[in-house]
Amino acid sequence: MNFNNKTVLITGGSRGIGKATALAFAKAGAKVGINYKTNMTKAEETLQSLDGSGHQLFQYDIANKDQQQELIKDFLKTYGHIDILVNNAGISIPHDIDEVGFEEWTIAWEQTMNTNVFAAANLSFLAAKAMMQSGGGHIVNISSRGAFRGEPTKPAYGASKAALNALSQSLAKRLAPHGIYVGAIAPGFTETDMGAKTLTATERENLLRESPFKRMAQPAEVAHAVLFLASDAASYSSGAIIDVNGASYLRS
Repeated sequence: MNFNNKTVLITGGSRGIGKATALAFAKAGAKVGINYKTNMTKAEETLQSLDGSGHQLFQYDIANKDQQQELIKDFLKTYGHIDILVNNAGISIPHDIDEVGFEEWTIAWEQTMNTNVFAAANLSFLAAKAMMQSGGGHIVNISSRGAFRGEPTKPAYGASKAALNALSQSLAKRLAPHGIYVGAIAPGFTETDMGAKTLTATERENLLRESPFKRMAQPAEVAHAVLFLASDAASYSSGAIIDVNGASYLRS
C-alpha cells in the first residue's frame, strides 16, 4: 500500500498499536502526526524510529474538548490538510460492579467514555470538516472484541467500544457522499509493552488459550488492518468492522 504525500494523525501514537501504526504508515510514505498525552520520552523514541521525514509530535489531552480542537488546528497548520485520522487512544479501567462503590463506578464510566467515545467522536467531527474542504479522507477507529463479547470487569470499556462501532457505521453512511470513508478495527488482546507489565502469569496463560493460534496479536498485525481500511482500495469497505483477534472470538 502506498501512502506517499498522505498526512495521518494517530491519537495515542507513541506506543503499542499506535506506534506500530505510525511505523507502518511512515514506511508506506505517509507524513505522520503522533498525538500523545504525557510520555514525551516514548513519543520522541517513536518519532525517531519512523522512516522518511516530515513527521511531527502533537502533545494534547484528547479527553479535553478544547485540546481536541487545538490538536486539529495544530495538525492543519503543520500540514495544510488531513487525509487520515486514526482514533487509537483509549483507556481501560477495572470497575467490578460487585466490588466498587458508586463514586468509583461513575468515575470509571465518565473517564472511559470521555476518552474512548467522546474524544473519537469530536475528533472525527473536526477532521471530517477539514476533509470535506480538501476532497475526502479516511477515518479508522480502534475498537475491541470486547464490544461484542462483553467485558465483565470493565463494562464501561466494552460499552465504549460498542459505541465506537456504532459511531463508525453511522459516520460511514453520512460521510460517504463527501468522499470520506470510515471503518473500525476490533483487535483481541494485543502483545504490547503496557499489556506485558499488567498481566500476571496466569492471566497471560489464559489469554494464550483463547486463540487456536495459542498466541496474542502483534501490534504490527493490527496496524496492517488499519492501513487497509485507510487505503483507497478499501473505499467500498467503508462501514466495515474488521476483527483481528486470532479466532479467539467469532461473531455471526
